[in-house]
Amino acid sequence: MKIKKNDQVKILAGKDRGKTGKVLKVLSAEDKIIVEGVNIVKKHIRPRKEGEQGQRVEIPGKINTSNVMLVCPKCGKASRIEYKVTEKSKFRICKKCKAEL
Repeated sequence: MKIKKNDQVKILAGKDRGKTGKVLKVLSAEDKIIVEGVNIVKKHIRPRKEGEQGQRVEIPGKINTSNVMLVCPKCGKASRIEYKVTEKSKFRICKKCKAEL
């Protein structure tokens, strides 16, 4: 998967199209990610103790990785990613400005 935790991504499809946010969690087995402040869903919390009230909590939902694009930290544009492999390591490179991510 080309997207990692703490990357800045731009949403390409869905109700939050055009928004950008930081990746909080990567779910590689499902090919989905969770982005901060995007795809907000309401979760109902049941009261656990007597006298405690139930509540509705807003949490970010999952987004398919095909619906997001990585934003390059150097040029600030959403772009595709290429890999450069050396003998010791593997680097992600921005296709637009050729900067290492």
